[in-house]
Amino acid sequence: MKNLKKKGLVYAVDDESDIIDLLRHHIEKAGYNFEGFYNALSFLSALRRKKPDIIILDLMLPDYDGIELCKELKREEDYKDIPIIMLTARSRVDEKILGLEIGADDYITKPFSPRELVARVNAVLRRYKEEEKEVDVIQIDDILKIDVKKFEVYVSNEKVYLRPAEFKLLKLLVEKRGVLFTRRQILEYISKGGGTIYERTVDVHVRNLRKKLGEAAKFIKNVKGMGYKFEI
Repeated sequence: MKNLKKKGLVYAVDDESDIIDLLRHHIEKAGYNFEGFYNALSFLSALRRKKPDIIILDLMLPDYDGIELCKELKREEDYKDIPIIMLTARSRVDEKILGLEIGADDYITKPFSPRELVARVNAVLRRYKEEEKEVDVIQIDDILKIDVKKFEVYVSNEKVYLRPAEFKLLKLLVEKRGVLFTRRQILEYISKGGGTIYERTVDVHVRNLRKKLGEAAKFIKNVKGMGYKFEI
């Protein structure tokens, strides 16, 4: 049998052995190397020896709170750039928002479809690889073109004039397309922590941006109660 090159290394942390076995089967079948851990201690020990390409993290671990663990990883210089997908039985909207706000790249609730989870892993890793490349011009189908260096936006070859906040909002969503951003995350990116900011401001920016984008406005999706994402 031909020895196929592996796509990358996936770490999964979950105290349920059935979940780890299920993840191992589907993730290895998808072409990744896989290591599973039943607690945070063994995971952190392995992390210090070798960094994975992505982490699948349960929030309810026997020895550590998953939210706090995610926070710590995103604060650490060595680990902050490793994407994290949260996998948990917690399904409340405010818990999903919290997970996304502290830096998780995606949030999947149990019970889950293994095929969907593998698709999410592929999508998150693909976005990270795209972000590593310096791109001056972003082209979405034949509809939307963004010249990052010139701060110019074209819809169906017609130039659209955006305000600085609108341009930054569009750039954020497009560069990380598929990622759901809460209103708080968007505000912090636009304002960089300066002055008094209100979450309703985001809705105003999005509404104005959609008006200016015309047919390209369909790519900006609202996820009720949570935030916005750019999806083709």
